[in-house]
Amino acid sequence: MTPNREDYLKLILELGGDTKKVSNKQIVSGLNISAASVSEMITKLVKEQLVEHSPYQGAQLTEQGLQKASNLIRKHRLWEVFLVQHLNYPWNTVHDDAEVLEHVTSEELADRLEDYLNHPQSCPHGGMIPSNQQIVSERERANLTDYPVGTKVRIARVIDERELLDYLVSINLNITEEFVIEEIAAYEGPITITNSEKKIAVSYKAASTIFVDKL
Repeated sequence: MTPNREDYLKLILELGGDTKKVSNKQIVSGLNISAASVSEMITKLVKEQLVEHSPYQGAQLTEQGLQKASNLIRKHRLWEVFLVQHLNYPWNTVHDDAEVLEHVTSEELADRLEDYLNHPQSCPHGGMIPSNQQIVSERERANLTDYPVGTKVRIARVIDERELLDYLVSINLNITEEFVIEEIAAYEGPITITNSEKKIAVSYKAASTIFVDKL
């Protein structure tokens, strides 16, 4: 399987495609590519029985696709933990090298890496790290865009995509921080969140890929 196909499977899983349909629009945002390219690839993945697709609803992983995506995500997230904890990578730059390493990591190497890291439960971006042969099952969470003004939330997980992570660093938004939603601009404008230390305007596009816990 090509790395490009694998990236699609991983993103669909990260967006909740193990239990629900993920729209082409969400995939376009997550991979920063054209809608036509997404449609073409989804068609290929359906033929390979890795995803199921319903018009106007989106794509969901098959059992085979879910297993493949979980295995890839495990290797990717283990490398992210290693690079951040032991090589001092910033959380926004770790993705690209982990992306390369995951595709050349054997099952034995992944197992040894997991042992060395003392079986971490989550990656630097808040995603679950499954054990060998375990299916990724992210805790079901709403996006930042799903809550009204006045809601107190904790940043729990973000999609592991370089452009998004660079953006979050630029606005100084971090995993586990707690905020109150202060303002939601009209027409998919920015969502303003505040706490005692800072006030941040988060773009609607970014907010739609930030998963939060309601406090």
